[in-house]
Formats: sequence, C-alpha cells, structure tokens
Amino acid sequence: MKLVKTFGRGKAAADALIESLEGRGALNTARVEPAVRGILAGVRKGGDRALLKYAAEFDDLAKGQALLVSRDEMKSAWDSTAPALQAAMMVARGNILAFAEAQMPQEWTMSPVDGVKTGQIVRPLGSVGCYVPGGRYPLPSTLLMTVTPAQVAGVERIVVCSPKPAKETMAAAWLAGVTEFYRVGGAQAIAAMAYGTAMIERVDKIVGPGNLYVTAAKMLVANDCGIDMPAGPTEIVVTSETGDAAGIAADLIAQAEHDPETLAVLITTKEILARDVAAEVKLRARDNGIAKQSLAARGCVFVTATVREARELTNRFAPEHLTVDSVADLKWVRNAGSVFVGEYAPQSMGDYVSGPNHVLPTGRVGRVRGGLSVMDFVKVITVQEYTRAGLMKMGPYAIALAEAEGLNGHAESVRVRMQ
Repeated sequence: MKLVKTFGRGKAAADALIESLEGRGALNTARVEPAVRGILAGVRKGGDRALLKYAAEFDDLAKGQALLVSRDEMKSAWDSTAPALQAAMMVARGNILAFAEAQMPQEWTMSPVDGVKTGQIVRPLGSVGCYVPGGRYPLPSTLLMTVTPAQVAGVERIVVCSPKPAKETMAAAWLAGVTEFYRVGGAQAIAAMAYGTAMIERVDKIVGPGNLYVTAAKMLVANDCGIDMPAGPTEIVVTSETGDAAGIAADLIAQAEHDPETLAVLITTKEILARDVAAEVKLRARDNGIAKQSLAARGCVFVTATVREARELTNRFAPEHLTVDSVADLKWVRNAGSVFVGEYAPQSMGDYVSGPNHVLPTGRVGRVRGGLSVMDFVKVITVQEYTRAGLMKMGPYAIALAEAEGLNGHAESVRVRMQ
C-alpha cells in the first residue's frame, strides 16, 4: 500500500492522487465500454443466438446445456449443502428479510385543508432482474441480498442471472424460492434482461453488483431499463484515529480480495497507525493473490494534518464501505454506502448476515444514494382527492399560479369546475 501524506512536500502528489481516485468510476468503466457496447448490440440484434454464443465464450456454457436452471437442480444443491451452511443461509435470509420489512415505505393520507386529501400509495415493480456474480467466487449471499427485498416488496417476477452458478448459489436460490434462474453473466446477461430475448423476457429493472463489464453494461442500458446503481468494483475506506492495526488490515484485505480493481484506503492523522496497518497488510496478504494485486494497484494510506481533513477526505471519496471508530463519528459522515462502527464490526458481517444490504453504490455514487433496499423494488405513487368545497378553497391559488406562468389552459381546467 502507498503511504501518502496530504501535507508538506507530498501535498501536490497527494492532491493529484486524490483527484484521480475521485474520478475512478467513469475512468474505470470507460476502459471497457467499447467491448460492452458491442456485446449489448449483439444481444439486442441477435437475441438468443448471440446470447448463447457469448454464454459459451465467456460463461463456459456447454453445448446443449440448458440456460435455465431447473428447480430440481436447485433442490438437489440445497439437499447436498452442509447443515452448517444451510443454517448460515437461513440466518442471513431471516435478517435480510426483517431489515427489508422494516424499510418498507408506508401508505398514508393527510388533509391540508377541509375537502382536500393527499397521500401516497405503494406498489411493487412488475419484474426485476437480479445479477449475481459468479466468476471468481460463488456468491450465494448476493442472491439472498437481491432476491429477498424484492420479495418483501411484492415483485411478481424475479429473474436471477449468474455465470457458472455454483452449488451454493443454486442452494440459496432454492431457499429463496427462485423460479427463474439463468446460467449467464457479464454484459450479455444485462443485455438479455434489459432488451429481452425469446428465452429471457425483459425486466423492468436490473439490480446487483458486478465487475467493470457488468457495471458499464448497467449504465449503458439505463435509458431502456431501470437500474439500481453502479455497484462494483468494491471499495473500502477506513477512517480511524484509534483503530487496531490488525483489524483494519484484515478488513482492507477482505474487501481487496473481491476484485483486482478494488479501492482500499485508510485515512488517519496517526502516522504510527498508518505504518502499522501498511505492515500488517503486507504480512497478511502475502498468500492472497487477488488482494495483493488490488492493494498494490489501488491500496492507499493517507496521513492527514488534521482530523477534520481526514473526515472531509472521507466524504469526498463517498466510499461503498466505510469503517469509523465510534458512534460519535456518524455525525460527520455524509457520503457512504454502508457504515461500520467500532473495532468489533468487521465489514464482512455486513457482507453476509447483519441484514442491511451488501449491494452498495461505488464510484462516488454514495454522494446521492445509499445501498440497495426494498425501496428499489417499489413505486411510491402520490394521490390527490378534492371535494367541490376543497377545490373552491384551493382553486384560486392554482389559477393565480397558472396565469402567472401563461398557462391559461391550466387555469381554465380549474375554473370550469368552480362555476
């Protein structure tokens, strides 16, 4: 990991590095965008033929192998899963379910004046596509994180796409009651869900994390299909004055092993802590090839002149995962996907069993939204109801505003009802 001081002789270099990390999202996806555009166009034009071609090329789909994973395959995977892992999946799903239920927006009505009622109703999306990565590691946790809140929201059709789905992922699908699961990944899966083919009917919205190709594909189809957010590659920032070096290093390595493109950052004013963490990372990552690669490329330890500067830098990065020292730190956190508080809250707990979603915004999108939630699977629709008496009270104000804007038709639509 690079140790960078943001003050003194290293300030100019630090400023340049920080600026480059702030632009990480757009710069990263730009590298793969031409290839992704080609795949999207190929599936949109060629349908199943192109989809199967890409699935064979990139997802190792065998000739004649069914794209659709059957319920029997899912049940067989569940039945052959070790009881301890079954129990872990059930605990995780239970906590994700409970958290999503607590997040569910409510319907309500208010009456600003007599004769007028306003409020909101909540309706689920008709269909969603859940992308579950499967390239380097099986991710049954991501299947549970994406499917479960959609079910709580009441989504009628839930599609799962995952390349080379492992037994563990198919077992999680059985536990969650998934009925539509396809062996396809990458930009080709995003294209199929966004545009539709004969085998995979298009969906209203696509959610889930992924590598640069998946993230770029989601952003490119966003005009034709809803998406949740850019959610990958992984990011971690630890902002600490008092943290344990071994624990911080372990968290940095844990997230870094997701992807060679991972961003892993420690921000502190304590140079001793900075050097201790860097040494621990080097020691603990020596047998973790992917973590070593990402930490060498994008691992940074920033030593700032003041605590205030450390906090400001943290919010500038708007990280996907953020660890802070204490509950008091939450007061200054403005931009983050999910926050982990204190020495005994490893980020891995959020990846698996805590309940809050692990599909989180990357590329500084944490400035404008939080992680995936049940709200991503519903529409909040506003409702307005007037009696004649209510219209007589409020109508003149609407007429005045309409006439001020020169929209006489708007004014007349109110006036005609008041006569």
